[in-house]
Amino acid sequence: MVQKLKSRAIAFACLLLAVSGSPGLRAEDKLETTKVKLGYIALMDFAPLAIAVEKGLFKKYGMTEVEVIKQASWGATRDNLELGSENGGIDGAHILTPMPYAMTLGLNTKGNKPVPMYILARLNLNNQGISVAMKYKNIGVSKDSSALKSVALRAKEEGKPLTVAMTFPTGTHNYWIRYWLAAGGIDPDLDLNTIVIPPPQMVANMKVETMDAFCVGEPWNQQLVNQKIGYTALMTQELWNDHPEKSLSLRKDWVDKNPNSAKALLKAVMEAQIWADKDENAAEMAKILSQKNWINVPEADILPRLKGEFVYGDGRVLTGKLPKMKYWKSNASFPFKSHDKWFLAETRRWGFLPNGINYDKVISEVNRADIWKAAAAEIGQKSAIPASDSRGVETFFDGVKFDPKDPEGYLAKLKIKNIDGKKHSLGK
Repeated sequence: MVQKLKSRAIAFACLLLAVSGSPGLRAEDKLETTKVKLGYIALMDFAPLAIAVEKGLFKKYGMTEVEVIKQASWGATRDNLELGSENGGIDGAHILTPMPYAMTLGLNTKGNKPVPMYILARLNLNNQGISVAMKYKNIGVSKDSSALKSVALRAKEEGKPLTVAMTFPTGTHNYWIRYWLAAGGIDPDLDLNTIVIPPPQMVANMKVETMDAFCVGEPWNQQLVNQKIGYTALMTQELWNDHPEKSLSLRKDWVDKNPNSAKALLKAVMEAQIWADKDENAAEMAKILSQKNWINVPEADILPRLKGEFVYGDGRVLTGKLPKMKYWKSNASFPFKSHDKWFLAETRRWGFLPNGINYDKVISEVNRADIWKAAAAEIGQKSAIPASDSRGVETFFDGVKFDPKDPEGYLAKLKIKNIDGKKHSLGK
């Protein structure tokens, strides 16, 4: 009798494994597909995807055919998401948080045709940098950008305006550098030129003096310092402490067709985020990310700022004084809808969304915090689920506050902006 019960238990376990495809899945969560193609840019904040591959976490949750494919630029990421894997592109990506909204709204797609996207998780908080050429060290360009204003105005008058680079127009780096400039009284649309440069090409372009400043994620600011080409003016967590950064986003049609596979994918990424946030794993992660098949830079370009060691290159050292890159702690993985609302407000601030927007409606279509909550509960992280989809009022380094209940009120307070084609600029 006992032997018969054991045999039945073993048979049931085998059946469960056959149905689910993985011991990490339940029978009712049968995967629609085990295959997905994800894009990434060579930046430290894509780390959870690399860790999920290297530690076998995708396979643990039954996603045995996950391809994580390096993209040449954010523009290429967008183009490949537009195609989808069925047409030679990708299904999802490590992505700048505003991009899924811009794609869903058709702001930056071919023919302005909407490409509906979902955000399933945030990948990280903090640790982007704004770096400047070494020649500005003597005038003290740092968290306060105002020291650059007279230089910018003089250069403009001489017909040789300063050039600052970011990684994509409707992207976080563009919004960080614009916020920083505007807070110092510099209009990024009138007082200088902005250009788009892919993250891995930032240092090379600074070296040949095609730009005066750039905003990008790590390890490229650290590499600039290590090569003594420029210095870090500030880390973006100085602008906004524990700010959201990249997201995990997939095409809406892929998730709708494969809801269980999407949740399995998310579980693997969340578990990778938990691993990545442990201090004892920092050195191993730096070694993994430095490999040729991932970021392909020396470990020395990755590890210091991953550990919270910030040597700016102009004499300032803020080791242990700034929050580090966070992948899981401080609700780093949860896609707060209030944060998406700020990104939409900034998209409107700089003229990329000229006719306004129904913030809540669009966010409800793109932000899938509900999937995140379900996945968290199923991997034993129910306690990590925030009580609210809003983190509440946010305060920036210049004292400006963003109330997610009143994004238009936030925009009304800003002196430098470009809303509905109407320029408003301080001192102009």
